[in-house]
Amino acid sequence: MKSKDHTVSATHGDIDQNTREIIMREFKSGSSRVLITTDLLARGIDVQQVSLVINYDLPTQPENYLHRIGRSGRFGRKGVSINFCTRDDERMLSDIQRFYNVVIIEELPENVADLL
Repeated sequence: MKSKDHTVSATHGDIDQNTREIIMREFKSGSSRVLITTDLLARGIDVQQVSLVINYDLPTQPENYLHRIGRSGRFGRKGVSINFCTRDDERMLSDIQRFYNVVIIEELPENVADLL
């Protein structure tokens, strides 16, 4: 992404707290437009401008799904969550849909921006 001139930051559990706070300030201010993270930030992140969350893998517990995608579309704004799934994820995807009583669209629309 950086090679395509996107401003990207990444954080995970092996990064010290001070560095994570700097990364979060950059993301909240907009100086970094993309944040790649682990479940470390699934809870507790409060950035109103997040409109898109991409899950490269599904959580291992359905309860954690909302914490991940809840970062998008907060405070009445529109938001989109995209899940990259394999056949191995079908059961968890079904469990998530049953747990939250929702239907997750299985095909990505041609233009995701239309959803925002």
